[in-house]
Amino acid sequence: MLRNISDDVGRFVGRTAELDQLEAALGDHRLVTLTGSGGVGKSRLALRFASRRDRGLTGVCWADLWPLQDDELLVATVSDAVGLSDHSRRMPLEALCEWLSAQQVPVLLVLDSCEHMADACRHLAAELLTACPGLTILATSRAPLGVHGEHVLSLNPMPCSTDALELFIGHATAAGADLTSERDQDAAVEICRRLEGMPLALELAAAQLRHHDIDFVAQQLRAHALAGELRVPAMRQPPWHRSLWTTVGWSHELCTPSERLLWARLSVFRGPFGEDTARAVCSDGRLSASQVAPTLRSLAQKSVLTKQGMGYRMLDTLRDYGRMWLTELGEETVVADRHAGHFLDVARRADAAWAGPGQAGAYQRVSYAHDDLRSALDHLIASSPAHAVEMAGLLGFFWACCGHLHEAVSLLNRVQDLPQADRRDLNRARWALGVNLLLQGDHIGARRLAAGCHQAATADRDHEALLRAAYLTGLEHLLSGRPVDAHAAADQALREAGGDPFGTQARVMCRLVRVFANTGAAALNSAWKEAEDLRRECVDNGEFWTRSYTEYQLAVIALLEERPAAAAAYAHAMLSSKKQIGDNFGLALGLDVLAAALAAKGDGQLAALASAASQIRWHSVGHPQRGTPELAPVRDRCERTIRTLIGDAAYVDTYAWARRQEPSRLLARILAGPPNSTGQ
Repeated sequence: MLRNISDDVGRFVGRTAELDQLEAALGDHRLVTLTGSGGVGKSRLALRFASRRDRGLTGVCWADLWPLQDDELLVATVSDAVGLSDHSRRMPLEALCEWLSAQQVPVLLVLDSCEHMADACRHLAAELLTACPGLTILATSRAPLGVHGEHVLSLNPMPCSTDALELFIGHATAAGADLTSERDQDAAVEICRRLEGMPLALELAAAQLRHHDIDFVAQQLRAHALAGELRVPAMRQPPWHRSLWTTVGWSHELCTPSERLLWARLSVFRGPFGEDTARAVCSDGRLSASQVAPTLRSLAQKSVLTKQGMGYRMLDTLRDYGRMWLTELGEETVVADRHAGHFLDVARRADAAWAGPGQAGAYQRVSYAHDDLRSALDHLIASSPAHAVEMAGLLGFFWACCGHLHEAVSLLNRVQDLPQADRRDLNRARWALGVNLLLQGDHIGARRLAAGCHQAATADRDHEALLRAAYLTGLEHLLSGRPVDAHAAADQALREAGGDPFGTQARVMCRLVRVFANTGAAALNSAWKEAEDLRRECVDNGEFWTRSYTEYQLAVIALLEERPAAAAAYAHAMLSSKKQIGDNFGLALGLDVLAAALAAKGDGQLAALASAASQIRWHSVGHPQRGTPELAPVRDRCERTIRTLIGDAAYVDTYAWARRQEPSRLLARILAGPPNSTGQ
């Protein structure tokens, strides 16, 4: 199991002794904290170590803590990192401890950038180590966590005449500089010594060689150090930390006015961002929209920004410096307002795209921007409560589908009593809270909210809100084993609303409830016809969420009718659809029925893999299998069939192997097996 670890760790030089020390320390201690000042290379060393671990023997999970503004979402962030999207009502830390303690291989959890929430990280690490005997934690922080049994490794700057010089020359070469002459080599050595071997400082200095020769760089650093012109934040740091801030300040001075302004404004982002997002948040009369893209590229060339996928991110030290200048400019509030306004618009556009061809892209954008959406909502709660209620209501269902139930419930509860909220927005937020509570197993809370939503929608004569309330009511009936009541609730709302049957999110959802209800009531012919019709409309409209559940229902019906080839084909299609939007609950359902279909077809090995993957997904959402009740005997027959086909020993070995795999790669392996479909 290897999660959130990039295979490409970029330029890495030296640190051989430190890697060996880290290896030895983690062999003897269950908590090792790698300390050192900002820019010394803690994260890069941890990433190098984690990426070279034996993937067959150890699970490695990486949790980025730098985007978090406070400790409220610490457990949720770590849960995401380890692949847990808990749907139960347990306390999040309890669920995380249970998940990690149940892993079949030793797990190394990397907590990167703990310093800004040291108390919370100290508590979390202590709880996890107590509850999970197979867990080892590697933390990076500017100071030790202070946990009993913690082993601290302090990371110093690189040796100036060897590793630091090699690193600087490597970055210089990448910037297009040729430092082969003896004079250039001497200047490079002087720069490394003046910057005291600080890796980030060396990278920033080398980046300037795109525009200046090495003598200029050396002379400027010499002048800055002698003049003491640097504005260093008030903090106790080792002497070499001044070298880093000298370089950051000097790099800032060498930036153009537009680069300095954009640097400051980009400090508002908590997660990665693309050009369009930076343009929307950072451009105005002082920085035109057309300037943003080339300025981003220029800042990346100067190592102020780091490329991350299709976007950029800013390292903590450089973001801190940018935020200092944003305060100096008096723009903190206006930029935070623009940031929140942009991400409110992201939520609005995602909601508008739900029932059409933009749905999958909307899910991906919401997932990519998760940290900044949370940050924007926090800002709106304080600055514009009415917009906070609107945003929470728009995002609540996305968060439910993406597995962020605990976060969603927390945030949706926070907005329930905010003043100045629009009645319809508040009703939407209460509906979203009901969906999330129901998926956590809180039927009483969901029923209460569904009734309240229905009452408010009736008073407002809001047909869409009435349909949403009917969906929540119908879903609660389905999960309580009352399919006839579910069908009645959805059907009545659809008849009263009228209009285009595929016109809105809530109409489509209520139609899906009727499909599930017909299957649950054993009206298989009606369920098959309605599922086929709805699936066809989903395909025509480019919609995936509903489509995937119609495919699931078609697979279930085919399985119940003993047509395993068709069942496998539809289950395969359902899983392919679910991959588009990332839904662990839906993936667990699909793998369940695929395993049963493959077993019935006689493909024992692939069925065993699918069955194991299903169990892993069910465990990750914190629930026992929650497919339709009539599938319980089908699942039992599935396991007996698989054991008969491949033998008990192979069955056990397959499960053990699957538990060691990264879930998305395991899913890809299963989907690579031919579905042998007919008519698909």
